[in-house]
Amino acid sequence: MTFPAIDWIAVLPLLLVACLGVVCLGVGLFVDDDEVLGWGALVGLGVTFITTAVLIGQHGSAFNGTLVLDGYALFFDLLILAVGCVVVLMSMSYVEETGIGAGEYYALLLFALSGMIVMASATDLILIFLGLEVMSISVYILAGAWRTQMRSNEAAMKYFLLGAFATGFLLYGIALIYGATGATRIDVIADKLGGVIDRHLLLAGVAMLLVAFGFKVAAVPFHMWTPDVYEGAPTSVTALMAVAVKSAGFAAFTRVFLRGFGGLHADWSMLLWVLAVATMTVGNVLALAQHNIKRMLAYSSIAHAGYILVALTAGGPTGGAAALFYLLAYAGMNLGAFGVVLALGRRGEPHEEIDDYAGLGFRSPLLGAAMAIFMLSLTGIPPLAGFAGKIYVFTAAVREGYYALAVIGVINSVISAGYYVRVLVVMFMTPGAVDVVRASRRPYLFTSIVFSAVVTVLIGVFPAPWLELARLSFLSQP
Repeated sequence: MTFPAIDWIAVLPLLLVACLGVVCLGVGLFVDDDEVLGWGALVGLGVTFITTAVLIGQHGSAFNGTLVLDGYALFFDLLILAVGCVVVLMSMSYVEETGIGAGEYYALLLFALSGMIVMASATDLILIFLGLEVMSISVYILAGAWRTQMRSNEAAMKYFLLGAFATGFLLYGIALIYGATGATRIDVIADKLGGVIDRHLLLAGVAMLLVAFGFKVAAVPFHMWTPDVYEGAPTSVTALMAVAVKSAGFAAFTRVFLRGFGGLHADWSMLLWVLAVATMTVGNVLALAQHNIKRMLAYSSIAHAGYILVALTAGGPTGGAAALFYLLAYAGMNLGAFGVVLALGRRGEPHEEIDDYAGLGFRSPLLGAAMAIFMLSLTGIPPLAGFAGKIYVFTAAVREGYYALAVIGVINSVISAGYYVRVLVVMFMTPGAVDVVRASRRPYLFTSIVFSAVVTVLIGVFPAPWLELARLSFLSQP
């Protein structure tokens, strides 16, 4: 029997993360020290990040070209690994305080990251499905990892049931596209679009994929699960879902629609236009009524998915680069916001109501300043990362003639100030009595918050090199 040759360089990031997950699971059977397991996961991810960064500029493929190593895959691999490192830092104290099994927790986290890497590197719809399932199953379990909390169990069940339903749409869409084109490879599908006999079959498949990806990125009307799951899941897992899962979903979404279905842009762009408007508007309007900070950030993440959909609606290299840049900017400010939510909580007292943040700016100037940076960036205030991200997204829409879409996006940004600024008002203008655990007792968590704040400021002050990186990464797709 002759085995096919494998380009090990192309699968190296995936191989390292998957093996690290297996090691964490095995070591967790014999080591009871949660901090040791956390450090092992963190060091392993750090080594993988450095190894992946060394691969920049290289190209390769494996499994008959269905998994590639290109600039696009490397961009998302590095983003996913960086988010993984920050989430591990955020989790090290949290896992110990909540009693979540560290061995299983870190192993599932790493398996979820490996699924995300597959989604970012896959150029075949079947492989995208496999990566999505590896990621999803791991996150389903992580959402219910806090087994003694009823809301955690509820979150896992809701996410699982609705996720399984969305998976059915994805599989059926892949089947219809294969029936219309005879292929599942994204580049082959793109080449065959002009010769499709049954165009209605093809468009039905595209619509099914849009539903499936819409669920993963929490686009309206496929967002129903988001606030309940974000609120009920352990906060560190919520941060992972809000940033890494969304990034992986958009990685596959962008590659499939802008590369594979680019020739059908005129057919799906109007539908995406409507989804973008609905997602931005529903997310921002419903966030205004929230009193729980995690539910507010859940609706905020829905709104930000709408901004990224604006870039995808614009399409082309400009829209693709804007989407990648926005995901990069969004990662830092959203991770940091959830880090502050973690910092305010303690064993048995999550302090997740917005009123619990009263006086935080004076009781803990570090957390207050950091949260102010994240809230202002999410609003889109210069010179922070969120402002640069929105500028590039709306500019891409204007360049492609979507003037109304850009105007609606700007109006939604103004609406969002209502709930972001409310948090600042509560922190700095309202007296409060909730004590904050000292930074010395949670050094890893506070390190992740400071790191996120620095990244948010740097990307906003120096956006040009990051945008160029996003543009080159998008153009590197085969």
